[in-house]
Amino acid sequence: MHDTLLVRCIAEFIGTAIMVALGNGSVANVELKGTKGYHGGWILIGFGYGIGVMIPAMMFGAISGANINPAMTLALAFTGEFPWGEVAPYIVAQMLGAIFGQLLIVLAYKPHYDKTTSPECILGTFATIDESHSRLNGFINEFIGTFILIFGALALTADKIDARADYIGLGFLVMCLVVSFGGATGPALNPARDLGPRLLHAIWPFKFKGSSQFNYSWVPVVAPIAGAVSAAFIYKGIF
Repeated sequence: MHDTLLVRCIAEFIGTAIMVALGNGSVANVELKGTKGYHGGWILIGFGYGIGVMIPAMMFGAISGANINPAMTLALAFTGEFPWGEVAPYIVAQMLGAIFGQLLIVLAYKPHYDKTTSPECILGTFATIDESHSRLNGFINEFIGTFILIFGALALTADKIDARADYIGLGFLVMCLVVSFGGATGPALNPARDLGPRLLHAIWPFKFKGSSQFNYSWVPVVAPIAGAVSAAFIYKGIF
């Protein structure tokens, strides 16, 4: 990663935007009325998010490390693998990228947002919602999912032999996490992926708009960071 901080932040912005656009785009295709993928099932969302993470990782891994996740950036900083002085610029780039990626979805699916009368279906294309309406359950789910994600990402990329193969493995890991643990919350596994789009939802004038559920919004921010930092310390401590 010899590029300037600005170039790396631009890569994080674009990478996060692509991840959110492909990931939440698959959610919009399944949840919004009148789309060709309407009620297409959870597998479509698993594919959307798995490949949505894999593609920007392959595009920008050699430039910025393709963190595309504040939890990953913070986990690497806490374990000494990432400079603390670059944490804030990376997270700002990731947040702005997530908002921009979500904006692309809103523009592309506007007629279908207008047809969708369920406020929770609309919010679900932006941010996560705990299906049992339990912040505790949401926290546990997001912590476990992000722990596995970061532990797996560190292990997959540790050999430094073939980064592209590592990123393919990472994409399948995300896909499996969405399919396996996604039923409870969404899931987020990434503070920017949830909070950025949720902020956009709060200001966008939808016809059938409901609450942005900010009373839950801290969970997909705090739990992924806690899970990621724990995973990084345990991985580094053992291996």
